[in-house]
Amino acid sequence: MEFLKFAVFLSLISVSFAHEPLNSHLLPRPLIIEYPETLGTRSAPDDEIRLQCTSWRVAVEANNVSPWKTIPEECADYVKEYMAGRGYGVDLERVSSEALSFARSVEVQEDGRDVWIFDIDETLLSNLPYYAEHGYGLEVFDNLQFDKWVETGKAAAIGPSLRLYEEVCGLGFKVFLMTGRGEKMRCVTVENLKDAGFQKWDRLMLR
Repeated sequence: MEFLKFAVFLSLISVSFAHEPLNSHLLPRPLIIEYPETLGTRSAPDDEIRLQCTSWRVAVEANNVSPWKTIPEECADYVKEYMAGRGYGVDLERVSSEALSFARSVEVQEDGRDVWIFDIDETLLSNLPYYAEHGYGLEVFDNLQFDKWVETGKAAAIGPSLRLYEEVCGLGFKVFLMTGRGEKMRCVTVENLKDAGFQKWDRLMLR
């Protein structure tokens, strides 16, 4: 029966075309898309650099790049645009959202063994002003210069991380903070954290 319906449909289609004047626009024909000659070549060098720099960034984030000291020179503008633009903020929001979803899925016990560990630099506190002054990674990292920045105590909270921290505390997790900063930076780090909105934790571990 289904085959009969299909055959009748084909017959009607044939009759329909038979009563129409021949018009190539009504008949099935290959779809050919014509591109302007300049399409694909305009800004090709810039597109290639962006592609290469995106590939490098993803590889670094996946820890698939051997130890490096500076970003590729040709990626300076790309990294600056990413860090100072919307891209970095979107990534922070996404990661914090995923972490929060996980935190809410945990049934926190009262035995004090449910611990949430936060890194400090570039997780809770942003050192973006420091990196902006030093080429967003074009310069080899200088521990002494970075310590001078740390001593100012001006690192701002990373918004999505602050909200995650507050939620984690509210869920009943113990909070441990860890950092590669030296022990001599404990006092300024504590003050900076509190000024930025991180008011309590159970342990602060410095190098």
